[in-house]
Amino acid sequence: MNQSDTAESLPASRPLIPVVGIGASAGGLEPICELLAAVPPNSPLAYVVVQHLDPQHIGMLPELLQRVTAMPVQEAADGMVVEAGNVYVIPPNRDLGYARGALRLTRRPHTRAQTLSIDHFLNDLAAECGPLAAGVVLSGMGSDGSAGLRAIQERGGLTLAQQPASARFTAMPQSAIDSGSADIVARAGEMPALIAGRLAHRRPLNELPGAQRRNALSELLQFLLTRTGNDFAGYKLNTVMRRIERRVALHQCATLETYVRLLQDNPGEVQLLFKEMLIGVTSFFRDQKVWEQLKAVALPQLLEAHPDGAAFKAWVPACSTGEEAYSLAMVFSEAVLHVSPKAKYSLQIFATDLDPDAIDRAREGLFTHSIEADVSPERLQRFFTAEERGYRVRKELRNMIIFAQQNIISDPPFTKLDVLSCRNLLIYFSPKLQRRLIPLFHYALKPAGLLLLGSADTPGQFTELFAPLPGVSRIYQRLDAGDQRLVHYFPTKMAAAAPIANEARSVSMNGNLQTQVEQLLLKKHTPAAVLLNRDGDILYIHGRTGTYLEPAAGKANWNIHAMARDGLRYQLDDLLQRALGSEGPQVLRGLVMKNASGQELAVDMSAEALHEGDALEGMVLLTFLSVPRPAGRRARSANPRVTELEQQLAQARLEIQAVRDEMQTSREELRSANEELQSTNEELQSTNEELTTSKEEMQSLNEELYTVNAELQSKVDDLSLVNSDMKNLLNSTDIATIFLDNLLHIRRFTTQAAQVYKLIAGDVQRPLSDISSDLIYPELEQDAEQVLRTLVFSEKQIPTRNGRWFTVRIMPYRTVDNVIDGLVLTFINITDAKQLESKLRALSLTESGDGGAQ
Repeated sequence: MNQSDTAESLPASRPLIPVVGIGASAGGLEPICELLAAVPPNSPLAYVVVQHLDPQHIGMLPELLQRVTAMPVQEAADGMVVEAGNVYVIPPNRDLGYARGALRLTRRPHTRAQTLSIDHFLNDLAAECGPLAAGVVLSGMGSDGSAGLRAIQERGGLTLAQQPASARFTAMPQSAIDSGSADIVARAGEMPALIAGRLAHRRPLNELPGAQRRNALSELLQFLLTRTGNDFAGYKLNTVMRRIERRVALHQCATLETYVRLLQDNPGEVQLLFKEMLIGVTSFFRDQKVWEQLKAVALPQLLEAHPDGAAFKAWVPACSTGEEAYSLAMVFSEAVLHVSPKAKYSLQIFATDLDPDAIDRAREGLFTHSIEADVSPERLQRFFTAEERGYRVRKELRNMIIFAQQNIISDPPFTKLDVLSCRNLLIYFSPKLQRRLIPLFHYALKPAGLLLLGSADTPGQFTELFAPLPGVSRIYQRLDAGDQRLVHYFPTKMAAAAPIANEARSVSMNGNLQTQVEQLLLKKHTPAAVLLNRDGDILYIHGRTGTYLEPAAGKANWNIHAMARDGLRYQLDDLLQRALGSEGPQVLRGLVMKNASGQELAVDMSAEALHEGDALEGMVLLTFLSVPRPAGRRARSANPRVTELEQQLAQARLEIQAVRDEMQTSREELRSANEELQSTNEELQSTNEELTTSKEEMQSLNEELYTVNAELQSKVDDLSLVNSDMKNLLNSTDIATIFLDNLLHIRRFTTQAAQVYKLIAGDVQRPLSDISSDLIYPELEQDAEQVLRTLVFSEKQIPTRNGRWFTVRIMPYRTVDNVIDGLVLTFINITDAKQLESKLRALSLTESGDGGAQ
């Protein structure tokens, strides 16, 4: 039965029951047993155990767990309906899903070294059960389970992680704790009571009386606004209530008013509720189709509109931990590489979020191995570096993004944008707030700029502001809108563009007047400038700098020292060094230079080191400003002393130029050596990635072997118990017994056998014929071999040299598979019976003799 058939055969709607998903790996058997042993009888919850298992091993986990719990434990099957009070265990070499109240089994793919079966199930559980889902992560290596717990959190469910101090392997629970995915950290045995307590106190706040709910909610949101400075009144009521309901249930508060009092007395809970409201759920390349269309259609059109190259800007609001921003950077890099333009293109991404902790994690650029499910191996190799804890974003991709904390509702937006990606954010806002943000996005984008929205987001009624890109879904292009519409959306910003009532003529101007004025001021009244790094390389040019700079002959060189014209070149070095070593701008005034036509000009140069933001740290802004030449310069230059000094200065400049040329040559040699070192480093990184992959495979295998070992250890304990029972049983019969193999070597014997044969513990595996005995039974070996051949048991009464008698029985040894694997010899002491028989015989003879005499 395939998956679709299974789904169609299930009822369209079933009453949801609370389901606890338990994820574990290496060292997980013990805490799983501890957790299930603490579950009370007749539990109203169902438990699903997802453990990393050896795909080639027949699982014994259901049998092992059945011994610690009274609930029925069974291996999951495709289409099996989940019932309360039952435990379901994932089978080997399968991924487990959950849909419409039933378990779904799929064959596990072998393309990934890292097993992510726990995340797979918990994601399905979150989508199916929502607030009735509980996720548990126990002992194990790696980070599987963290992403699944985040999904459960986002849907209002409960998440728990094992206390690392009580786990044999701490990586999995520690990963869940570090990522903020665990609501509760506890020992495995404490979890059932905690889960039951939270579910019992989960009272939907929407069921409270209307006035009571409104008053308490208003007080709570006002309290959040006062403490955090963020207003959540614009969020959808159901979303807000669901997030608050989670925190209320976690603290087992009976009413919303009780929780408000808890907030007032507990500042730490205010921050936790604030983070809860942010709903920081994201992933790489979410809605894969949109990213494919952006790469194949939208971005190539944007690049073709700027054939001479361009520096694009993008904004990703509500970026959370950065996956969306990094996805955009990767797609842009791939699109540029695919077009292969001669012009130079760059993209500066501004990624913002309310949560400072999420921004810090995004800046770090380190992600767990779970991203393998969303990022292709080719992208992992090109844009990431493999590390022990996961994958780190490469520096060249990281430099494309500036992360910052920002409130999209109240803070000013970024402007002059080419791309704005706001995906799956508007769905959490009220319609009123959505009607405010869509025009804001229009204001922030350039003409024909691109707006990316989520699968459930649309521009709504603002069809005159945005139109979907032809042939593409969820990617919209900015349209030019009339002044009257923009005045309606932004009355304070567009007042200057509105016609004045008492003017005799009407003002007609397309576009934003403020924007046009700003552009005019930048063009006409700002000096020419260049942005430099510490080495003097030109990174950005503003305005017309051709008067002051010219390309150097020979190989292209974008260094300021090579491009500066005569008269400016020699003073630049000192000016830049002073700017880097001091605060504020450094200025050189009245420098005389010759332009391209040979005319002398007077120039003021200023340099200032920049410290605003990570991207500009350590750079220098160099500006040029032409000024009127001082009168009488020619006359003063006729002075012989001045002429001599000018000649000495020219000679010094020549010497300095020679030194600079040598330094430039050395610098190029060093750069070549650096490129070789970078090439070697990349080779070492490639080798390291291969070793990391091998390590992950070995780690996965080690987890599976550890689980198998735990199962086998449990089986050994059972066999030891059975062996002890058998040994005690044989000894309690007081019958001497010897077990032989097919070669008549001793396999085992009871303590009573030492009364017949001189046996010690070291005689095991020795031939029985090597052991001396008191039996007068030279035919024993022949009889034993006869029994092996015929399978007919032998029984004889044999005397001993000290006057005892034994019934010696020789029987075939049959295994459970009905295979003859030796003999069983039993020796029953019948000495008393023989002595009694002798006495009876003697008495009978005596009585016969007396009768004859008479």
